[in-house]
Amino acid sequence: MAFISDIQTTVARNISLAEMGMRGSWRVTQTLARVAPRALRWGLQRKRPPASELRELFESLGATYIKFGQFIASSPSIFPKDYVDEFEQLLDQTTPIPFRTIKRIMAEDLGCPLTELFSYIDPQPLASASIAQVHAATLLSGEDVVVKVQKPGVQAIITTDLHTMYLLIRLLEFMLPNTDRDALAGIVAEMYQAMIDECDFIKEAGYLDGFREFLDDAGITSVVAPRAYHQASGVRVLTMERFYGCSLTDKAALSSSSLDPAASLFSALNVWFASLMACDFFHADLHSGNMLLLADGRVGFIDFGMVGKVSPETWQAVFSLFSGLNEQDYPLVARSMLAVGLTRESIDEPQLARDIEQMFCSINGVGVSMPDNSQSADSGVNELINSLGEIARNHGIRFPRSFTMLLKQFLYFDRYVQLLDPGANLFNDERVVMGL
Repeated sequence: MAFISDIQTTVARNISLAEMGMRGSWRVTQTLARVAPRALRWGLQRKRPPASELRELFESLGATYIKFGQFIASSPSIFPKDYVDEFEQLLDQTTPIPFRTIKRIMAEDLGCPLTELFSYIDPQPLASASIAQVHAATLLSGEDVVVKVQKPGVQAIITTDLHTMYLLIRLLEFMLPNTDRDALAGIVAEMYQAMIDECDFIKEAGYLDGFREFLDDAGITSVVAPRAYHQASGVRVLTMERFYGCSLTDKAALSSSSLDPAASLFSALNVWFASLMACDFFHADLHSGNMLLLADGRVGFIDFGMVGKVSPETWQAVFSLFSGLNEQDYPLVARSMLAVGLTRESIDEPQLARDIEQMFCSINGVGVSMPDNSQSADSGVNELINSLGEIARNHGIRFPRSFTMLLKQFLYFDRYVQLLDPGANLFNDERVVMGL
């Protein structure tokens, strides 16, 4: 694939040849040792790997495979439902690395002693994921910040893994004869670009700047994004303004507040809709933990590591799809799926509409019986997306991942609206401005 030949160019400025050689050799050995016995057993059995075993294998192999598993979970129109369901359990959380290592990486990336930039860095991390670890800190100028630090060797591991990923692709093609091979190759290529982008904190800082510029140009004050401190940031270190607040779905915290979380959510929803049309990208991971309700009622959008780009045509298709579901107009939903999906054959549109209607009735519709916690809400979101994806796959329709990301985010908002204002409807509520 062309993307493999670009890997060295993309990461050359960050990875030494010595690091690539040592880490790469060890990584290939480690991967083969874990994959080969299972692959041999699955091959002899002549059946596809059990979803739970494959998920456990990916989890044990670390960052690249965890991300690949998350791509599987977000691609229901490509992979079987049991795989999608199983890989939704993958958590991108790891054991923290020692603080002395964090300080070394920061000093190397920033090119100066940390005492020239920070008066304090909390040695206890706020969070630790497969790619980065986050610490609270204070700048010499007095601002409270969070510092996102890339873990050592991550890019070398990703680069090596993406070479050896060919073996995994061939294995999956062999085990899953009905899988669209071009789609599988495409999702790996997309995963490669997304992971390389996620490792470039300069690019993430640019997204923060771009979103803040969009807010300023539009005169929006109800939503804020963290300021990036470029003087204390680099390729592997990102220092950002620290927000203090609570999740919009944290009922315990909200119960002691005089704020109106529903009003704040609708403001955030409208801003996100506006960004689809007026910004070059949209925040593609606004789950409840990435929207903080601040003390003054504003909503903070945090963690711009995952963004998406969407054409007006794709956004219109998503809007039409939801309008069709809301109005129980299943032919409209079918047309919307065909408008954005990729197909290789003639589709029986009336049958597609009937299958959608049957699915919709079986899960009691959108926005009904809203659970009281965000985990259950996310489960409902995944159920609907997975069901639509399975129908699409059965009809030979493949959704581009940008569409799935957009659809999932739309569903998140619908669920959170139901949590904070039961009975509200995104399509006829006067508080909603979708910009169409």
